[in-house]
Amino acid sequence: MLQTSKAFSSFSVKNIEEAKAFYESVGLKTKVGEMGILELVIDGAENIMLYPKDNHEPATFTVLNFPVGNIDETVDELISKGIKFEQYDSEYIKTNEKGISIGVQGPKIAWFKDPSGNILSVLEI
Repeated sequence: MLQTSKAFSSFSVKNIEEAKAFYESVGLKTKVGEMGILELVIDGAENIMLYPKDNHEPATFTVLNFPVGNIDETVDELISKGIKFEQYDSEYIKTNEKGISIGVQGPKIAWFKDPSGNILSVLEI
């Protein structure tokens, strides 16, 4: 039964208007739905729902991943729009000066945060 369900993701934000402005600034289409819920409209996928939460606390993990064809171009474009990429230097994750992790056992990936502190990523497919 669940296998054929059109599943979708959702996560909370501090402020819907702030989230709407941010996600539109990075090139995503949005629409405001019922009860003040913001939907991220992603081509070829179910919409992602963002809901306001007064006591929002961001997750400590990535809540949304964007597969891209060329991570360097995508990161450069997002940097030009004011996005700051996270820097990591741990045993498992090391990023370069742009914030891109080029690991031996995984995709090229870079993380950034939305205004509510939610962790997002772009990863090269």
